[in-house]
Amino acid sequence: PVPIPIPLPPSWLPFSLFPLPFSRMMDTRKDFPTLRIVTHPLVQHKVSILRDRATPTKIFKELVEEIAMLMAYEATVDMSLQETKVETPLESTVGRQLSGKKFTLVPILRAGLGMVEGIYRLVPNARIGHIGLYRNHDTLEPVDYYFKVPGDTAGRDFFVLDPMLATGGSAASAVSSLKKAGATRIRFLCLVAAPEGVRKLASEHPDVVVFCAALDRELNSQGYILPGLGDAGDRLFGTR
Repeated sequence: PVPIPIPLPPSWLPFSLFPLPFSRMMDTRKDFPTLRIVTHPLVQHKVSILRDRATPTKIFKELVEEIAMLMAYEATVDMSLQETKVETPLESTVGRQLSGKKFTLVPILRAGLGMVEGIYRLVPNARIGHIGLYRNHDTLEPVDYYFKVPGDTAGRDFFVLDPMLATGGSAASAVSSLKKAGATRIRFLCLVAAPEGVRKLASEHPDVVVFCAALDRELNSQGYILPGLGDAGDRLFGTR
């Protein structure tokens, strides 16, 4: 029989030196060079439920964890491997393991905490740091109040986590703090992004790739993403 090729749609380009045939990553490099949108059907399905104002806190929290885990699966597609000897119940064989990279998850408090558990289940040897930031509702500028990450920053890969990339101020501030501490390999993971936030982060940190599940239309006058999903922190912790 003649094998049937499975072509990828032309708008889907995997972000990897070794493309996976079923990777679902939208190529946005023309308009947003640092942005990668995870368009996997499961991610898009869950984001739609996440947006629904009727989704209760418990389900919202579970969805954030699940989406974060699925996004991390895509965001780590270019991780390098090394061979290792494995003793199965029957014989010796050669397996492959991650080549010693030290991963650190850094949630931006408080909403970023909702993404940690899902990714931690995927990469259980990751370290977890914390960056405390909040947005001044009058100026929309970030105010930092806490910073704690592992000390060997130069040898680590950092995933900064925040469900929303709105104005981009908090994200840019968090990345700047990590760089001041010596970090050189940083990626930013969010669920929903606004064009303004993507451009802000890219202008200040063009070396940081942003992974998101949806690029929304715009920000309103209060700095909330439209159509968005509301205040992620309030919906995660039941304080809305």
